[in-house]
Amino acid sequence: MTDSKRRGRLAVSALLGGVLVLAGCSSTDTDGAAAGSSTKSQDQVDAAAAKDTSDARIAISPKNGATNASINNDAKVTVSEGKLTKVTMTTADGAAVEGTLAGDGTSWKPNGQLERATVYKISAIAEDAKGRQAHENSSFTTVSPDNSFIGNFTPEDGSTVGVGMPVSINFNKAITDRKAVQSGITVSSSSGQEVVGHWFNSQRLDFRPDDYWKEGSTVTLKLDLDGVEGADGVFGVQQKSVAFTIGRNQVSTVDAAAKTMTVTQDGKTVKTIPISAGSPETPTYNGQMVISEKFKETRMNGATVGFTDDDGKGEYDIKDVPHAMRLSTSGTFIHGNYWGADSIFGSANTSHGCVGLNDVKGADDPNQPGAWFYDNSMIGDVVIVKNSNDTTIKPDNGLNGWNMSWADWKAGSAV
Repeated sequence: MTDSKRRGRLAVSALLGGVLVLAGCSSTDTDGAAAGSSTKSQDQVDAAAAKDTSDARIAISPKNGATNASINNDAKVTVSEGKLTKVTMTTADGAAVEGTLAGDGTSWKPNGQLERATVYKISAIAEDAKGRQAHENSSFTTVSPDNSFIGNFTPEDGSTVGVGMPVSINFNKAITDRKAVQSGITVSSSSGQEVVGHWFNSQRLDFRPDDYWKEGSTVTLKLDLDGVEGADGVFGVQQKSVAFTIGRNQVSTVDAAAKTMTVTQDGKTVKTIPISAGSPETPTYNGQMVISEKFKETRMNGATVGFTDDDGKGEYDIKDVPHAMRLSTSGTFIHGNYWGADSIFGSANTSHGCVGLNDVKGADDPNQPGAWFYDNSMIGDVVIVKNSNDTTIKPDNGLNGWNMSWADWKAGSAV
């Protein structure tokens, strides 16, 4: 290679080298303006996109990923600066949940109570005043049975009951925060009587006034327990209101010594009935007892309440006891008796602790004392037993809290 050719190649290499050097310096020198322009252009694009974003702001409750969500009130969708155009709520397996969109388009909620221990998904779309859309999605899990409690209550909504009927609530789980739970329950009467709750144990809470309910009054029970933590990690799920009516004032007094029962309605004696109470060996409890169940006919087996023979079988097993009405959880009834001689009623106490009235097999003779008393009694009526050789029945044995003084009753309240 000649020197002239070598110099030509060197010149080209130098020129290329100069270009490369100039390119390397352009990011901090002459091309700096170009880079700044690029950044400025992207900012302008972002700003333009932001200006085109919907003003609508969607909020979904519960928050995404929430657990132990309420089955009553938690689920809802709201929007500000816009209106909802579509809300879809489904279970994890795709089952649709019906809901209602508010007339003004600013909120949505499911129509009914949700299921426990269920995953739900919500998808919402809204538009602002310029028609620009906003989207939001959320998923949550409702409280499980293991993490929730309910209260089974009596009497039933819409029922008519006697003046002695307490509101009795039995929770399916032990309650450790009694104050929180009781604070979520109110019982009121149209009569204006003061009503107070009393805890018999961690799962039973009863409400009653100082004296029997006023006849003809309406009693309202409100359960506002949704989301109330009754025990560590265990939440209430009930939110409802029920009401029942107090009927005529019927109180029946059994005199175990005289072997008679006097029935009064609204303070006036309407009937006196000869009875046979518990024998001297198995006397009837004394005290105020409330009729909690009625059966035209029922089976009574001594083995279920501890009265057994040497062979372990019940001392009695009567499969068709007529006109039976329960007075205690432990098995005290007032009922018809067809197997005893007519002569025992009013003259001898022969039962295993129940109060017996003369009756016939089959419970089909309305003229019998047992039938008359059954037909003229209702759940919640009071039966008072006196002059028996037994002790006074315990207040929590049945719906019999009336055997506790008002002061002692109020002492059992958590609020």
